[in-house]
Amino acid sequence: MTMFDVVVVGGGPSGATAAEDLARSGHAVALLDRDGRIKPCGGAIPPRLMQDFAITDDQLVAKVTTARMISPSGRRVDIPIENGFVGMVDRKYFDPFLRNRAEEAGAHRFTGTYLRIEREGKKRFVIYRDKDSGEERKLQTRLIIGADGARSKVARQQVPGGNRIPYVLAYHEIIEAPEATDTYDPMRCDVVYDGAISPDFYGWVFPHGSTTSVGMGTILPEVNLKEATKALRLASGLADCKTLRREGAPIPLKPLRFWDNANDVVLAGDAAGVVAPSSGEGIYYAMVGGRVAATAAAATLVSGRITDLALARRLFMKEHKQVFKVLGAMQNAYYRSDSRRERFVSLCHDIDVQKLTFEAYMNKKLVAARPMAHLKIGIKNLSHLTGLVRETYV
Repeated sequence: MTMFDVVVVGGGPSGATAAEDLARSGHAVALLDRDGRIKPCGGAIPPRLMQDFAITDDQLVAKVTTARMISPSGRRVDIPIENGFVGMVDRKYFDPFLRNRAEEAGAHRFTGTYLRIEREGKKRFVIYRDKDSGEERKLQTRLIIGADGARSKVARQQVPGGNRIPYVLAYHEIIEAPEATDTYDPMRCDVVYDGAISPDFYGWVFPHGSTTSVGMGTILPEVNLKEATKALRLASGLADCKTLRREGAPIPLKPLRFWDNANDVVLAGDAAGVVAPSSGEGIYYAMVGGRVAATAAAATLVSGRITDLALARRLFMKEHKQVFKVLGAMQNAYYRSDSRRERFVSLCHDIDVQKLTFEAYMNKKLVAARPMAHLKIGIKNLSHLTGLVRETYV
């Protein structure tokens, strides 16, 4: 039996990135993925992701240059993305590209469903059900990276608190894109903050070139996701567009407290809960999560210290904790009611808010170059939350 240094469970952006990084650094890596599953996802990626992970323009299905915020009353605020763009990918093609790239780097691919981890003395085995034969098989390994999604079986079985991760249920429909109209622009993302669509999150219309992703998310189980998406399509003038596929999945709301089991397992991506609050953005953070998990695994293999597995969470939080904190506070403040959502969209009129928002999005850090702008935004934010700003609904 081949002895692997690391078995990566899950072949999405996080797992594929971890497998590729480890393979390129000379480690024996197995990438176990169910294959064939397409995660519902708006597909937005920032320029920094393309730079950090060598993603070229040919992987993009569209480039977005404007974001439109839509309030419960129908108010529209168009925010131009100055000096940049939002890249759009289709997960149907993007995920296989990443898995193939990991294999080309030297990772060994296995297709099947993860079942459990077994330990015999110092030996560790990942047990999975082979997709073709249906038989149980095993992979011997020194370490395991769990990158198997928001309802990660690896996390539930192996990591403290891994069975208690809160999540939003997301659903979208991929439809044939219509011609450009007053309500649809193939270079614009629409974000709909309306309690009739989602009482605690948002709806979206994201262009994918010849197709479009239309969907929404909510943490409330009583909300009918398909009916809400139907209402969103009707409101967006997309009701008559042909539906190509429908997909649903959970999106985690908060990073787990522990990402490893202090033994032989470390989590990455959705399994670790690394999706940005407020926006639900996950692809960039998933790939960063895969990279830091690979770094922690490589350090552990070299040093022999199991405490080095904790490097994954420390490295991630060192760079992104503050952004997550700010976005979480914004979601808690503005997603509570339609009146709060109305004020949030109103705040988006502000030029300082627009510039700093997209600078932070594209660079993935809070921009501290203009302290007076931050102060002005803080005052405006407080004014909106306290109701000092009078709203005129249109």
